[in-house]
Amino acid sequence: MERIVIVSNRVPLPRQRGAQAGGLAVALRDVFGKAEGLWFGWSGETTESTSGELRFTRAGRMTYAVMDLGRADFERYYNGFANACLWPLLHYRLGLLDFHREDYHGYMAVNRAMAAALKPLLRPWDRIWIHDYHLIPMGQELRKLGVANPIGFFLHTPFPPADLLEALPAHDSLGECFMGYDLIGLQTEHDRRCFQGFVTRCLGGRVHPDGQFEAFGKSSRVDVFGVGIDAPAFAELATESESGEETQRLKESLAGRQLAIGVDRLDFSKGLPSRFHAYGALLERWPEHRSKVTYLQIAPHSRGEIATYRSLRRELEQIAGRINGKYAEFDWQPLRYLNKALTRPVLAGFYRLSRIGLVTPLRDGMNLVAKEYVAAQPPHDPGVLILSRFAGAAEGLTAALLVNPFDSDSMADAMHMALVMPFEERHARWQAMMQQLKSDGAAWWASRFLATLDVASRHSHPLSPTGT
Repeated sequence: MERIVIVSNRVPLPRQRGAQAGGLAVALRDVFGKAEGLWFGWSGETTESTSGELRFTRAGRMTYAVMDLGRADFERYYNGFANACLWPLLHYRLGLLDFHREDYHGYMAVNRAMAAALKPLLRPWDRIWIHDYHLIPMGQELRKLGVANPIGFFLHTPFPPADLLEALPAHDSLGECFMGYDLIGLQTEHDRRCFQGFVTRCLGGRVHPDGQFEAFGKSSRVDVFGVGIDAPAFAELATESESGEETQRLKESLAGRQLAIGVDRLDFSKGLPSRFHAYGALLERWPEHRSKVTYLQIAPHSRGEIATYRSLRRELEQIAGRINGKYAEFDWQPLRYLNKALTRPVLAGFYRLSRIGLVTPLRDGMNLVAKEYVAAQPPHDPGVLILSRFAGAAEGLTAALLVNPFDSDSMADAMHMALVMPFEERHARWQAMMQQLKSDGAAWWASRFLATLDVASRHSHPLSPTGT
């Protein structure tokens, strides 16, 4: 029987009830929660060494297989190359890139170990779908082990221009890893153009109008598949959560004030300092909004082992303190800043309550929080999405208030516009975005990728089992 094999760095086990603020796990769970398949990846646990021993969980028709990583391997693979090097590079932040050759070797070694652990689980008719920047080499490693199944790769982050990628010392060898895939999926047309430029400029390859490309004597295909959500299901969740305890407590605490909300991982790519400054500018330039609007920023801690993230946390605490110190009243705190994760149902209720959704990353692959905010809005009184033009979601959600996240004053202008926008305009903008979400949902994203993979696998020529 045909089966989908999903491979991701972390596996969201069904018993886990942790919060999700959008992202890969949400997108895949929306589509494959009831599908026949295997979901393979890292357990989230570290041990003395990487053994390749697997643990299995069965839920419905999905089998979850996870493996622990050795502490040294984890440090080089995850904290090192993936998140101190690739993540800033993919988000256009060359100044934060921290490359160490031993981290790159550790990254390759973990991908090799994960491929070796996965191979015995594969069946002849499986289609393999590998996800995100942690696992770029895994397709090539599977090919070296003799795996001939269709293998697709989807990158959830942006793909930067070739001249930025050239700064990575290992860009050519990492680039060759893409040739282990039959299909490479990206979020936006801009990402595809950047990838094709990388193939020609950095890999010495050729690209074709139909998405086919060749390099290193092999061929593959690249295409655009913007990640979607199950908008009707999320709208239903938001409606149910509106009467939940947490949403009602938040509503009571606002005492009739408008709510602006931001939900992001604590990450430099999310543009949080600029967003905080923009809110401060709103209160400074339009005093009539003081005591009338509260900004709630939910930013769960992320990658605290990396110095850049610790510094960001301190900076945000200082900015929030200055804003509250300057503008707060005895019965009003302008900015509520939480470093804790909330469950998806609670977030859905909070989105529904909010007049403004703030999604202003400096650079983002897609950003599903933007889509979830729109889906959660009550049709009789929808809020306004303020969206960075550098988020992948901006390609489809053109009815949002699009802003430059590097310009705090323009973001303050957008906040003011959202607060005074009449119902007719709010509803028209929301309706246009909701229609787009329904037409390009999570199921459409996955089915289109897998259908394209079926076609691409019949025309590509990936690595032979020997890697030659």
